[in-house]
Amino acid sequence: MVTFTHEQAGTDERAWAAADWARLPALDLTGVERVLVVAAHPDDESLGAGGLIALAAARRIPVRIVVATNGDASHPRSPTHTPARLAEIRGRELHEAARLLGIGIGVHQLGLPDGALAGAEDTLRADLTATLRELGGPGTLVVAPWRHDGHADHDAAGRAASDAALAAGARLIEYPVWLWHWSSPPSDAVPWARMARLELSDEVRAAKRAAIRTHTSQVAPLSPAEGDEVLLTPEFLAHFDRSFEVYVADAAHADRAQTPGESLDRAYFDEFYEAGPDPWGYETRWYEQRKRDVTLAALPRPRYRRALELGCSIGVLTQALAGRCDEILGVDVADAPLRRARERLSGRSDIAFSQYALPHEWPEGRFDLIVMSEVGYYWDAPDLDAAITQILASLTPDGVLVACHWRHPVADYPRTGDAVHAQLALAHGLVRTVHHLEEDFVLEIYRRPPGSSVARETGLV
Repeated sequence: MVTFTHEQAGTDERAWAAADWARLPALDLTGVERVLVVAAHPDDESLGAGGLIALAAARRIPVRIVVATNGDASHPRSPTHTPARLAEIRGRELHEAARLLGIGIGVHQLGLPDGALAGAEDTLRADLTATLRELGGPGTLVVAPWRHDGHADHDAAGRAASDAALAAGARLIEYPVWLWHWSSPPSDAVPWARMARLELSDEVRAAKRAAIRTHTSQVAPLSPAEGDEVLLTPEFLAHFDRSFEVYVADAAHADRAQTPGESLDRAYFDEFYEAGPDPWGYETRWYEQRKRDVTLAALPRPRYRRALELGCSIGVLTQALAGRCDEILGVDVADAPLRRARERLSGRSDIAFSQYALPHEWPEGRFDLIVMSEVGYYWDAPDLDAAITQILASLTPDGVLVACHWRHPVADYPRTGDAVHAQLALAHGLVRTVHHLEEDFVLEIYRRPPGSSVARETGLV
């Protein structure tokens, strides 16, 4: 995890100016009908995306800016300005900056906790989802903070925007802000392969400069008093005076969100298992063994009464879960893996396997543990919704849903793991209590509201 403060001397812009920016492709805005800009704080929108906003407004493309917080925690030691006063000032600055960037730009502030946005990430995700539902997904470009910017609020805003964009079928690009401060070229932390640049005309660049200057509370001291120091120094602001803006552009994100396929049927898996008894390498790959260990470690309770494993395949994860469950029902659509699973766990009266074409066929009964590992991306959005409905109906009041999915794209699959988890995050009746994200897979725990932590359940807090 990146650790930095704005008070530290960051990377000089001259180091970034020497980078090979010419190798970055031009940002393609073809097909953009409307723009939704997401910011964690007032001023992020001007710093990271002011040029794009001004360009869109000049082209008469509707722009809406959603700012998660009021920025009232920017000067926590100020002797002259209360948080309420700061929120008022920063709100005025935001609206004036939007006016300078173009005519008719809509601005909406949510007033979520400044400095603690991760705790309100679900609220932000829900608001952005509702906004995209109103705007329409396809044709909308979502412009959000880069999810690895290193500032907790920026990262949370980026995650929420990514989830909402995936669920809505909108295109997403992300803008770094603090990356330019804590990193330096040619660092591996910079996602060069996914970056694109947007050239700014003199007029657009002038509008961006004016918008940034309008955020006076950030670019100038509040007063000469200690605690009212300038936050965004001239050295830092130099990163945003370039003749271009840089975005982390994930074209695959947009393609997968906009053109999902249909759910895979039983014939697909019957044919797949003809390739061998363990086509995914559950028994041999260290990746799979480690992922099982991470899954077991994430379970919030030591023991479960009755578990349901969706898409159990050949029963390797089932066998690992058996040490934590009184009963397990493993289900799969294909017959071949179920035969291997029954052989693996023969003689176990506490484990049963059945064939179901999920989600339209579903086992009866209630379960206090449901495991959906590497199965959700086989379903299209309507079928995943149907599965979530079935899960909610089958989950006991104290039940736990474990979801774990591969994050890399697979041509045959109608969804990606990220898209599955974006849809899960929007489900009414579920609260996410664990979020474990790696480059290769995402693992989450969901419970019924209000959810609970392990420390609370065990009396530690």
